[in-house]
Amino acid sequence: MTKNSHSLDQRTFKKLSNLYVLALSTIAISVIVSQLLIRNHLRDQQSDSTIINIAGRQRMLSQKLTKEVVLLAIEPLAEKKTALKEQLKSTQNLWIQSHKALQEGNDSLGLPGNNSAIITEQFNRLNPIFEIIDTASKDIIAAIEENPNATTEEYANSLKAVKNNEQQFLKLMDAIVNQYNEEASKKVNNLKTLELFLMLLSLIILIGEFLFIFWPTAKSVRATLAELLLAEKCAKKMAFDADELSIMKEKSVKELKALNRAMDETLLSARILPNGTIVHIGNRFSKLFKHSKHNTTTLFWNLLSKDKNEQLIIENLINKHKKTGWQGEVKATNYNNQDIWLEMAIIPYNATQEKSELLIIASDISDKKIAQLEIDKLKQEGFEERMNQQKIISRKIIENQEKEQSRIAKDIHDGIGQMLTGLKFNLESINPNDIEKTNLKVQQLKDQTSDIIKGVRTSTFNLMPSELSDHGLVPALSKLTKELTKLTGKNIVFFNKTNFNDRLDSLVEINIYRITQEAINNAIKYANSSHILLSISHSDTILSVVIDDNGVGFDSEKKKKGVGGMGLTFMKERIKYVNGRIFLNSEKGQGTRVTLNIPLNKALQ
Repeated sequence: MTKNSHSLDQRTFKKLSNLYVLALSTIAISVIVSQLLIRNHLRDQQSDSTIINIAGRQRMLSQKLTKEVVLLAIEPLAEKKTALKEQLKSTQNLWIQSHKALQEGNDSLGLPGNNSAIITEQFNRLNPIFEIIDTASKDIIAAIEENPNATTEEYANSLKAVKNNEQQFLKLMDAIVNQYNEEASKKVNNLKTLELFLMLLSLIILIGEFLFIFWPTAKSVRATLAELLLAEKCAKKMAFDADELSIMKEKSVKELKALNRAMDETLLSARILPNGTIVHIGNRFSKLFKHSKHNTTTLFWNLLSKDKNEQLIIENLINKHKKTGWQGEVKATNYNNQDIWLEMAIIPYNATQEKSELLIIASDISDKKIAQLEIDKLKQEGFEERMNQQKIISRKIIENQEKEQSRIAKDIHDGIGQMLTGLKFNLESINPNDIEKTNLKVQQLKDQTSDIIKGVRTSTFNLMPSELSDHGLVPALSKLTKELTKLTGKNIVFFNKTNFNDRLDSLVEINIYRITQEAINNAIKYANSSHILLSISHSDTILSVVIDDNGVGFDSEKKKKGVGGMGLTFMKERIKYVNGRIFLNSEKGQGTRVTLNIPLNKALQ
């Protein structure tokens, strides 16, 4: 290249090198300084989340400690008192450890102990209250350890000290947590300010380097590079035009050989003519079907199978799709008469202008296909089994409904019907001329009328209580316990623990009511119980209904294995309808507990 004003001599390259070294060094120094400053701030902040978490946990631990102290005071059984005492000791030890670690630091908890003056002062105000609660808790533990049957009066002062100081401890601990959070926020804000400053500094450095180094250098080099690129382009074009055809030909040959070699070794591949004659067959294909690679007289479908039907299917498949191509599953048979499943693709292409061929690419999916067929078989068997079970359950439900209808008809016929017949006879036997006997008959008629009304109410109540549709689940359950108490003489009590009074979907309410009614009837009929407790409680997501009785109980393991009557089956079917769960817990001689858990997110109206 001839020299001109735009030539790049050695001195120009040296100048450019120095400028670029200066620019890169400036950027590197700014990045290193930024990282050092940011890491310094992060090192100070890495323990803040742990400190805030443990400080917040202290509030929970103090509440837990107070709760366990109260539970210990009201627990009448010595064994449970001992268990509660051990739980209280564990809670107290964690509480004391966390309290000291927040002030003095603790490597295992990741606490540095470098509190600010404000937090130190807050802990100084908190420590006396902490000591009072700690001492009182230890006194209670010591009293229980000395005498597991100790009465509450023996450590009433300690119990009172814990209760009286808990709120003050929580208040001061809240202030400490807030102060920790405020200080952590300040550190974050400082880090944000530092990051913003460093970002602006980096931008200023980059803009300065662009304006005073990169842009002038680019302008100086651009013209020279344009001449170099133009000369290079002309040279490349001449060389390219001269060698293009030979390079493309050589490349195509190499790619084709590599492709054939890869297909022969990794895939089940073959090339055939449209009439099915084999042109070339890969190594894996020939090994799988024991066919010589040099035998090109065999038709492709005869290679894949000795079964006439399979051969005909493959022949029709190739003849149908030899122009459009095809991909899918094909069943073949090897030399040992073993079934082979192939995922096969038929690809038409023109080997030359006068000759067209079909490229066959396949993979052996026999194991996958056999496994899939076995899975389909198992699914079908499982589906049929579930259908049979459902038919049995449906038949039992229908039989139970028929029995229930027969029972209602019998109750009406034998009870209300006979009382109405007696009422009719008494009315017909009234003699208006005999005032004294008439008054006696009228009184008998009043008594019979009251019995009839009571029978009608009982029957209609068993069918569908009006409280359920008019007022909801809770009033209906309350009425159910009262009515059954009157009818059976059992002590049946309803307790709404969380004052639940929301209305649910009507079908959800009916199913919960029927399950509860079935559980109470079971306790009355079969458990020989004298006391039944129906309790209801709820959280934001779950409604819980519990039926406890003091009856004879049963073997719950047998129930889990399916041993039991249709009553439990109906209860399970109903609880599935409302997307809930039912739990049965019982031991012989220890009574029974039935628990219903129903999700509220879809049940509420």
